[in-house]
Amino acid sequence: MAKGKPTQAEPAACRLYLVTPPALEPAAFAPLLEEALDAGDVACVQLRLKDCSEDDIRRACDVLRPIAQEREVAFILNDHPRLAREAGCDGVHVGQSDTPYRDARKILGNDAIVGVTCHDSRHLAMIAGEEGADYVAFGAFFPTSTKTAEYKAEPELLSWWSELMEVPCVAIGGITAENCAPLVTAGADFLAVVNAVWGHPQGPGAGVRALNAAIEAALAG
Repeated sequence: MAKGKPTQAEPAACRLYLVTPPALEPAAFAPLLEEALDAGDVACVQLRLKDCSEDDIRRACDVLRPIAQEREVAFILNDHPRLAREAGCDGVHVGQSDTPYRDARKILGNDAIVGVTCHDSRHLAMIAGEEGADYVAFGAFFPTSTKTAEYKAEPELLSWWSELMEVPCVAIGGITAENCAPLVTAGADFLAVVNAVWGHPQGPGAGVRALNAAIEAALAG
């Protein structure tokens, strides 16, 4: 996940941003992650574990981070900026109730990726962009079983942002190969997905291939 958008000489792109399931056993999940990343283009993997100790998160980072980084895929930790730095992650994703962006940036430094959840709020996104966030995340765009969606975002929000700002935007929330086209054409730089990959009936590799095919089809018009 490089900072910034493609230049005008390059075609606009939309890439996959994989988010892990909220609970996993690192050793068992490792081959699934390898399968997903070897199946096609993926920009980023976010480790998002819930109800885990810091030791559990650190252990998961130690197992999964090298799999991503060896494939030149950014490995980002959800919240926990100090742990992200200690564990060698490429960056951190913070929500509105997590570590504030400015604090995360101070901990991780200017070279790390720091992304910010902005829900359906133009105001929150403008603040994050002005403060220096490497990306803003909008959603949920569709119903999701991964987490309770308190906010509902519309594709027009992506269009507004992409026309106004150079800071990349991530769309999240119930995204699948079947419903992602409006988000791609609206200007999403990244699609954050969970169940569409890890819950795919043919396995995570098939999930990645299906999503990348859907992105390509949407961009082709």
